[in-house]
Amino acid sequence: MYEKHFGFRERPFALTPDPAFLYQSSKHSVAYAMLEYGVSSNIPVVLITGEIGSGKTTLVRHLLDRLGSSTTVGLISNTHRGFGEILQWVCMAFGLAQGGGDRVSLYRNLVDFLIGEYAQGRRALLIVDEAQNMAVDTLEELRLLTNINADKNVVLQLVLVGQPELRATLNRPELEQFAQRISTDYHIGVLDRRETRDYIRHRLSIAGATRNPFAPDAMDVIYQCAGGVPRMINILCDTALVYTFAEDRLRVTGRLVTQMVEERRRRGLFGAGKQSLANDPQEPAVASAAELDTRHSLDSDADDHAAP
Repeated sequence: MYEKHFGFRERPFALTPDPAFLYQSSKHSVAYAMLEYGVSSNIPVVLITGEIGSGKTTLVRHLLDRLGSSTTVGLISNTHRGFGEILQWVCMAFGLAQGGGDRVSLYRNLVDFLIGEYAQGRRALLIVDEAQNMAVDTLEELRLLTNINADKNVVLQLVLVGQPELRATLNRPELEQFAQRISTDYHIGVLDRRETRDYIRHRLSIAGATRNPFAPDAMDVIYQCAGGVPRMINILCDTALVYTFAEDRLRVTGRLVTQMVEERRRRGLFGAGKQSLANDPQEPAVASAAELDTRHSLDSDADDHAAP
């Protein structure tokens, strides 16, 4: 809707996971390095966690785009508490025939498939996204599948991706054996203030922007309100661009972002917001719209309508 107005080729802050927009913060760079190392080194179980909207799925898509034909991938992404038979889902993820559907047949089909892939020099990689939704019993069944690996012959690699509560679940006594098999893991933290600014600029650049429509104070307000979480940054930036477009302006100001957040909170759509102040006590509180109106010269109409 606003792409032409701001000179974008596409929306820079869409919520769908797109590897082309992946911002390699220090946290995401390490997380990807751990993923890549785990896969290339035949690590049996790799664990990646992060807050909601921290970019975990985008990171996984980035990995998938770079895996060669020597890796056969099975992806499970719609986990939930009533997940059902994990063995059936694993077979479906690898595109295997269900046969009679009983556990013995499913297990035999899976083992034959994995051994066949190994014999042909291909690794089988099972990625379970949103794994925090899986019940303890289901996770234990998943662990049992790693028993197919024998000695140095890793025929099935497992990557678990999920929110922080997945770690709490894996630390339960009944999953101790599973936790012991996780030799590579990483937790993706939120972006800091500088990374948030760089993240916004990065996505604008990928979308074809020749200028940054976000004033410095606007990026600071977005950082404070989003708490450094990429998905929340995307939501706030995208909405701010819509507001600015609706006012026929070219500059997103801190005042506009603050007003926008206040409106969303009044409607109950944004809640209390995720404040980064808990992580950075030196950060000032989010200013009110009136305060920003007097504190920032970038909020002037002349700047808002300035040419790129």
